[in-house]
Amino acid sequence: MPTTLRMVVDQVVAPAPGPLGRYTEALTEALIATAPRGCDVEGIVSSSPPTDYDAVLARFPGLAGLYKTSLARRELAAAWQFGLTTSPGGGMIHAPGLFAPLRRHDREAGLDQTVVTVHDLLAWTHPESLTSATVAWHKGMMKRARKHADAVVVPTHALAERLAMVADFGDRVRVIGTAPRPGLKLQADAAARVQALRLPKDYLVTVGSLEPRNGVVDLLEALGRPGVPDIPLVVLGPETWGELHLAAVAEEAGVAPSRVKAIEAGDPGGLAAVLAGATAFVAPSHEEGSGTSLIEAFSLGVPVIHSDTPAYLEVSGDAGMSVPVGTGGYTDRLAAAVTTVVEHSDLADRMSVAGTDRARAFSWRDSAERVWQLHADL
Repeated sequence: MPTTLRMVVDQVVAPAPGPLGRYTEALTEALIATAPRGCDVEGIVSSSPPTDYDAVLARFPGLAGLYKTSLARRELAAAWQFGLTTSPGGGMIHAPGLFAPLRRHDREAGLDQTVVTVHDLLAWTHPESLTSATVAWHKGMMKRARKHADAVVVPTHALAERLAMVADFGDRVRVIGTAPRPGLKLQADAAARVQALRLPKDYLVTVGSLEPRNGVVDLLEALGRPGVPDIPLVVLGPETWGELHLAAVAEEAGVAPSRVKAIEAGDPGGLAAVLAGATAFVAPSHEEGSGTSLIEAFSLGVPVIHSDTPAYLEVSGDAGMSVPVGTGGYTDRLAAAVTTVVEHSDLADRMSVAGTDRARAFSWRDSAERVWQLHADL
């Protein structure tokens, strides 16, 4: 009888899968591909329409089975928060987030084990960026994880240190990094994709909304500084955040709205085309738990300018240009960094090579093998 690892794959068919959905897809695919002899992977999904079940099975043809809970996603999230339902039997359960059937069990026996994943601490550091219900759910699930999780996976050592200030997991924390999303490769139609988006010959790329912690507003203000090259900015994110609109914020910063364009890159091939065509990728966020966006840019040879948040510094490993956030002058430092990279092509070329080399340190296969080893060691 094979040893089964049950992966919570519900986020793949959520209304808005987002980054967690991409993480779930990539890791699940890699876990199936790297399953040790005598082991297989099953999926756990909330009660959903048959089309969702079919979508999961089609996305992961190597799944040994699909456990369907009796509760729909919203009800299941509430039930798991209060420990009102059990898991689909014993064995190994791996959750790509905090959405997991955490319950009391004999941790020492090792027969049942549940591992959860923490990607950020926004519910504690920036609760204003989430709904009150979401904050309460995350805090409730973190308490359950502290009591019942056999291990907690985080993507960076930086986040592990921050997590220790929120909840004491002792030696149960494991750092297992991320990697570029599957399919993030230049396709034969890359040039046509860029042309269809009407992107200019030279441009910068950043990611995120106008929420202050993302630093996009700081970047726009930096581009409006005197002496900064008149280079367009492509924002991979929404045009609006609350009452703020990208064009209006750009104009207030002294950047012509025509220089700024918000797009949804869509599939991995489209994103790869946009990133690869950029003069540089700028990650100005004030706080991050993961550096996946940097890894993706590095993998395509794009020079990277990033803030000095601990997670970015860890992931970059000196392959990018770091800009201190500090308590003042961040905009001016961003402006100087952008100017330097845009105006010195030889430097940009060296950064491209360094980033490509750095990207080789990250792979989903390695991450999956470490997850398998984690469960074997519990």
